[in-house]
Amino acid sequence: MSHTQIETRKIRDRKRVISLTQELVRIPSVYRPGVEGGNEEKAAHYVADHLKKLGIEVHVEEVEPGRPNVIGVIDSGKPGPTLLFEGHTDVVTEGDHESWTYDPFGAEIVGERMYGRGTNDTKGNLSCMITAVQSLLEDQEEWSGKIILCIPCDEEGMMIGIKHFIKQGWADAVDGAIICEPEENQVCIAQRGAMRVVLNAYGKMAHGAISWSGINPNWRIAKIIVELEKLEKREQERLGKHPTLGWPSITPTILQSPAKGDAQINVIPEQCMTTLDIRTVPGQDHEVLKEELQQILDRLAKDDPDFKADYTVIEDRPWTSTEKDEPVVTAISEAVRSVLKKEPVYNGVPGATDGTFLHVAGVPIVTIGAGDREVPHQIDEYVDIDELAETTEIYRQAALNFLNS
Repeated sequence: MSHTQIETRKIRDRKRVISLTQELVRIPSVYRPGVEGGNEEKAAHYVADHLKKLGIEVHVEEVEPGRPNVIGVIDSGKPGPTLLFEGHTDVVTEGDHESWTYDPFGAEIVGERMYGRGTNDTKGNLSCMITAVQSLLEDQEEWSGKIILCIPCDEEGMMIGIKHFIKQGWADAVDGAIICEPEENQVCIAQRGAMRVVLNAYGKMAHGAISWSGINPNWRIAKIIVELEKLEKREQERLGKHPTLGWPSITPTILQSPAKGDAQINVIPEQCMTTLDIRTVPGQDHEVLKEELQQILDRLAKDDPDFKADYTVIEDRPWTSTEKDEPVVTAISEAVRSVLKKEPVYNGVPGATDGTFLHVAGVPIVTIGAGDREVPHQIDEYVDIDELAETTEIYRQAALNFLNS
């Protein structure tokens, strides 16, 4: 292509990614159990229809009622590697509608920014990956192998969409995956792991004025939390601050007493609970952490005959790390150099993404996309228009780099 043709293509792709982002943001896809239309279905079917119009092979798979995954397959017809782009259709709640300066589902453009829930996380980046592939097809670019567009539901929840995608075998032959999340177009090659734990302490219900006739579980849960803080400090001293992921952490979040029923100031509860949001970094073993947690409970029980507590891990997402010389990382890094005219910034993702489970399935992952890293889930969420255009170009170039390597 000549320089003029390239610039014309960039203008074309910029217009398309803006339009598609607006269309998707204007379809609310917040998961609200029991609320009619409170799921990803409309957004997913819009994406499926859009891909079909582009001539892409499309599969729509129901994960739960009203919660489909969309999979697009583009086969070059020539043997080669398989590259996966992943971007989810669900968004978090907008919260208090009145707190927004702009309509949270209006996709309004003010200056050089688009506002709305999902502009940043991650309908903007979903639009970038679709537009990048559309650009490759329209320009009849030469490449070998396959591109899979993985567009799952429920990334913001328990990630049932990506788990279903993997279970159905879609990830089996994938050689590399680009996770399309807001990372300021930094090349993120690590992610913190996550363990979500429900911890219960048990006692005996009694009158608060006759405390000796009961067993107060609040004292026991307090001792557990103190010991967890010590464990967090030991892990931080052992591992130090990770260069891209920061500190490992153990964070009590919900504290509820009684665990069930109504609280009353003059009643010792029968049971109390806390939840833990444990975030891990390379060097930590989740199984060892579970053993450490059990050892805390065992030690406290040894010193207190009335101590009774247990825990349940309701979600376990390991940390991930991808080497810089992995082909999917080099493909992205070279694309960043070419598009942004500067060296890539390598970083890590502070939380888990759908890429976590692709990593577990043996797929090398890299996370990159448009959007300020600190804006997701905030009131007046936004994305910069220029960054959407840059990300589209990065994805386009990275696909060619990877598939022609």
